[in-house]
Amino acid sequence: MSVSSNQRSEVQFLCSICLDVVTDPVSTPCGHNYCKNCITQHWDDKDHCQCPVCKKVFKTRSDLDNNTFIREMSDQFRREAQQEASSSSSEQQAAKPDVPCDVCTGTKLKALKSCLVCLASYCQTHLEPHQTCSRLKRHQLMEPVENLEDRMCRKHDKPLELFCRTDQTCVCMLCSVLDHKTHELVPLREEYEGKKAELGKTEAEIQLMIQKRRLKIQELKESMKISKDAADRETAEGVQVFTALMESVQRGLYQLVEEIQDKQKTTEKQAEDFIKDLEQEISELMKRSSEVEQLSRSEDHLHLLQSFSSLKTAPPIKNWTKVRVRLPSYEGTLMRAVHQLKNTIRTQMKKLLAESELMKVQQYAVDVTLDPDTAHPDLILSVDNKQVHDSDEEKKVPDNPEIFSYCLSVLGRQSFSSGRFYFEVLVKGKSGWDLGVASESINMEGDVRLSPQDGFWTVWLTDGTEYKAIGSPPVRLHLQSVPKKVGVFVDHEGGLVSFYDVNTAALIFSSTGCCFTDKLHPYFGPGLNDGGENSAPLIICPVSHAV
Repeated sequence: MSVSSNQRSEVQFLCSICLDVVTDPVSTPCGHNYCKNCITQHWDDKDHCQCPVCKKVFKTRSDLDNNTFIREMSDQFRREAQQEASSSSSEQQAAKPDVPCDVCTGTKLKALKSCLVCLASYCQTHLEPHQTCSRLKRHQLMEPVENLEDRMCRKHDKPLELFCRTDQTCVCMLCSVLDHKTHELVPLREEYEGKKAELGKTEAEIQLMIQKRRLKIQELKESMKISKDAADRETAEGVQVFTALMESVQRGLYQLVEEIQDKQKTTEKQAEDFIKDLEQEISELMKRSSEVEQLSRSEDHLHLLQSFSSLKTAPPIKNWTKVRVRLPSYEGTLMRAVHQLKNTIRTQMKKLLAESELMKVQQYAVDVTLDPDTAHPDLILSVDNKQVHDSDEEKKVPDNPEIFSYCLSVLGRQSFSSGRFYFEVLVKGKSGWDLGVASESINMEGDVRLSPQDGFWTVWLTDGTEYKAIGSPPVRLHLQSVPKKVGVFVDHEGGLVSFYDVNTAALIFSSTGCCFTDKLHPYFGPGLNDGGENSAPLIICPVSHAV
């Protein structure tokens, strides 16, 4: 793994508080990872529990789950970083140029040390006098370097052994008593250690800034992805809506043209019928004209007189003086077509927008099952805990505060303390039911009052015709159609509970400004069996994401 690729991957395993690879990693309910000590101390210093990344606020201090996967990956990154650091150090060491021994003649061997007093570098053989001779042992040796002259004071030809903090320059011992005697002087090693620590701090600050910017890049990329996904969804919905509208306009145009053409064809048919009758009469009149002309030329007195009487009977003909073709009137045709199209588009727009809104909440669909431990004893639940109906048999109610002892109701097993969720219930064939959500802390004993003040947000049907939204007082609902399947949507942070007619995508009712102080459970009331009139079960359905 290259250093650059390791750094790119490592960003995904950084704690956003300490900005280092996570140690003892834990995950918050919103899915972000932190060092256990970092997030614990962060929450200890705050008035409320909030995720530092997504800013989601938790009503209660959530349990932190150990993330073994992140732990393994962070340990792996540390090992790889150490290996790369060791490899880099070796490479740097290997990259150092060999300093030749200044004493060797012919082939010069590699120097092991450089002497700051002699200003020369020595191989193992020629270094021996400095290791054995007492006078030479006092000389200052160091790792072999080139250009030893640069380490000598140019003014006094002495080794640069001190650092003048006043002038920020390296000086020799003579400089310290002559030119810098009133200045603050420290040994080179002491200043070296200080500057090295300062460089280490600077490097740490730089790395911190790098890590912060890498995290910001990740954040921006995630924002870009979220924005692109939202844009793609809106584009797809826009194409669907406008395509449907254009099809409506096209159908309206076809209907207008067809109406005009039908009127024109009717007029043409009438005129053609008149012309046909006229041509028939002309033919008969021309025949009579020929007979009259022929008889008028006869010189036979007897023949003319005998034939004249038959000419008096003229063939039946129509009086065409007042006959007219009824021309069609097109006045108002276009306006009526436009008005009808406007109404059609308005209706279709309302339907398309409702479908779009329903599809948006359907993306928050969750799998819901019934909780038998909360069901009234008279209720019958299916084996898969997806259906419930009244048995029409009264059973003894046990003394248990965790079940509905009076209301024919049951809660969903799942609970939700944040975010959004949605589920659908088939109510077809029922004359009574109530649906919605209930707070985990509701009172389930006795005659429960279904109201928001008591932790219930529901709608209900009674007598097969009357729909109401539970409130103080209840709100009567006027629905255009009878719902066969009802969708329930909850926005916990937004304080919203909405009910939808899934088949028509129509909004049945929305309760806004709700205050949820506890976990919410789906709530189901199938109603009394009513002698078989309301025996159909409430059925929790999978969400098909299609209207």
